[in-house]
Amino acid sequence: MGRRILLRPLEATDFRSWQRARRLNVEWLTKWEPKRHAKQPDAVEDQEAFASRCAARARERQLGAGFGFGIFLDGTFIGEMNINSIQRGAFQNCYVGYWIDQRVAGKGYTPEALVLALKFAFEDLQIHRVQIAIIPRNEASLRVVQKLEIRPEGVAERYLEINGQWEDHLRHAITSEEWLERAEILGNDWL
Repeated sequence: MGRRILLRPLEATDFRSWQRARRLNVEWLTKWEPKRHAKQPDAVEDQEAFASRCAARARERQLGAGFGFGIFLDGTFIGEMNINSIQRGAFQNCYVGYWIDQRVAGKGYTPEALVLALKFAFEDLQIHRVQIAIIPRNEASLRVVQKLEIRPEGVAERYLEINGQWEDHLRHAITSEEWLERAEILGNDWL
């Protein structure tokens, strides 16, 4: 729970509100996401596919491999914040990805959700390093890491397939040592 928002796993019963947000934001989001494979069911239009997606995320949580959260404002679904590809051993790393409903973008909900995700990753999961990769032209997502002063690390060329194209990404990261130094300030500012 943050100052204004709640992060919680999505459930099959969230389908209609998730579907509404995805339909309203199709143009806003499609240019930043991997292209859906033709033989893959469309979770936006297929309630069973959405339920399967929720079940897969629940299995990831059970395995400690990933944590997907819906972002809720006053009980209304407004986006997602995901901790993905958790790697243990010597790496102790994960990746964070997020999206927000365009109708509420720019109001500070995404940075607040990201601070909650970082707190969870570092304090509950005991991760050492969190990475965030953003397409250079995605100014809205870049503003999130800039507001939080998350350290840029450089460009990963042709890093991920996005909407059918291999896209460069700007990589940002924060470590547990940096979190220890900044957790109180970030918490006071955002939570």
